[in-house]
Amino acid sequence: MSLPEKAFPVSWDQFHRDARALAWRISGVGNGWRGIVCITRGGLVPAAIISRELGIRIVETVCVASYHDYATQGDIQVLKEVSASLSTDDGEGILIVDDLTDTGKTAGLVRAMLPKAHFATVYAKPKGRPLVDTFVTEVSQDTWIYFPWDMGFSYQEPIAKDHHG
Repeated sequence: MSLPEKAFPVSWDQFHRDARALAWRISGVGNGWRGIVCITRGGLVPAAIISRELGIRIVETVCVASYHDYATQGDIQVLKEVSASLSTDDGEGILIVDDLTDTGKTAGLVRAMLPKAHFATVYAKPKGRPLVDTFVTEVSQDTWIYFPWDMGFSYQEPIAKDHHG
């Protein structure tokens, strides 16, 4: 798989620094978070870093699939909803975390589930930017971000894609 014209490969070190920078920005917004709801799968890694940095012990997932072939965004599927205990009060006191807001489709869906939550992403593209409250880096809409969990020395297909046993 060749890199697109505007590729933004992110190393583990860079992603860790950016996720810590996001935690730093969130720490200035407030404290007393009831929990984190991370959007899987991309939100898992930054949620782990942010939960450590901010001392948040409750980490929940909302499982949403929108990139079905790692190249184009398709129909959004909610695979697992947020637990009822964190959905109370329209998500007030909840921190939603994801790696990226791209078109804003996933962000809009999750924001509707928890309208009073604080939404934070490490990276934001212009179309999704209005839906998040806090982010670290904005990249152009036509840039493809290669996250470290997708990379080796070159792009790595997920093991499950070619492994049938």
